[in-house]
Amino acid sequence: MATPTTTPDHSNDVADYRGDGQRRAPVETKASFKTTEFFVYIAAVAGVLIASLVVDKNADGQGFGADHAWFYVALLTIGYLISRGLAKSGSRHYGER
Repeated sequence: MATPTTTPDHSNDVADYRGDGQRRAPVETKASFKTTEFFVYIAAVAGVLIASLVVDKNADGQGFGADHAWFYVALLTIGYLISRGLAKSGSRHYGER
């Protein structure tokens, strides 16, 4: 038996193809609140702040106080901003011809 060699008809796929049959490239990356890295960032910040609330800072200066927690939140924020910048730099804007 021979397999059919027809190509699928994509003429109705408005989201993927332009009217002239060329594939449309994505213009921009997803919005930040639609990505999984945003939800991981929020969970990590919440985890750090909850941990600083639960763990007491002892009189000898050891422990996990608010000063350490906000330092780690700042580091998480810097990491998140760098990852969003890398995601945006990887996208190409082709524009209309």
